[in-house]
Amino acid sequence: MVDQDGYRPNVGIIITNAKNQVFWGKRIRQDSWQFPQGGIQHGETPEQAMYRELQEEVGLQSCHVQILGRTREWMRYEVPQTRLKREWRGSYKGQKQIWFLLRLTGRDCDVCLRASGHPEFDAWRWNDYWIKMDSVIEFKRDVYRLALNELVRYLPPVKSTGHYGDDKKISGSKSP
Repeated sequence: MVDQDGYRPNVGIIITNAKNQVFWGKRIRQDSWQFPQGGIQHGETPEQAMYRELQEEVGLQSCHVQILGRTREWMRYEVPQTRLKREWRGSYKGQKQIWFLLRLTGRDCDVCLRASGHPEFDAWRWNDYWIKMDSVIEFKRDVYRLALNELVRYLPPVKSTGHYGDDKKISGSKSP
C-alpha cells in the first residue's frame, strides 16, 4: 500500500530498557543495525501495526512493553533508486513512519528473533540512546535522528541502584 506521494505507511519502534539504552537489531546476513520497523497493513492503526511488528521481528508481546510516546507526524525517508526493484521505480519513493518509544517491562530473555517464519535480525544488543549512526544504512539516518530527538522527552529518569558511582554520598562523608 503506497500513498499518492509514493510513500509506504510504516511504523518504527524504539525499545528502551531500565537504563534508557535502546534495542538494535542486526539485519540478517548484513552488517547493518536498525530499530524494528514494518509496514502498516490495510485497516490497521499505527499502534496495531507496531504491536504486530514487535511480535514478528522481536518476539515481544504487549505485556512485555509499555508505550512511552509516539511521534506526532509522519517522518519520511526516500530509498535510493539503485536499491529499488525495477517495477517500483517511478511510483515508490520510500517510507513514511510513525515512531513509537517503548519501555521493556519484560526481561531480555523474552526477546526472540525467531518468533516468525521470516526473521529480520540475526543478533541484537543494547546501545546508548545517542549512539553514533554509522552502522545504520545511510538513507535512514536522518529519520532515526529526528525520531530520537522528538521522543527523548518521554524517557523516564534512570533509577539509581545505590552502587558506587551513583550520585549518593559515600558513608562517613560529611555534609558541607
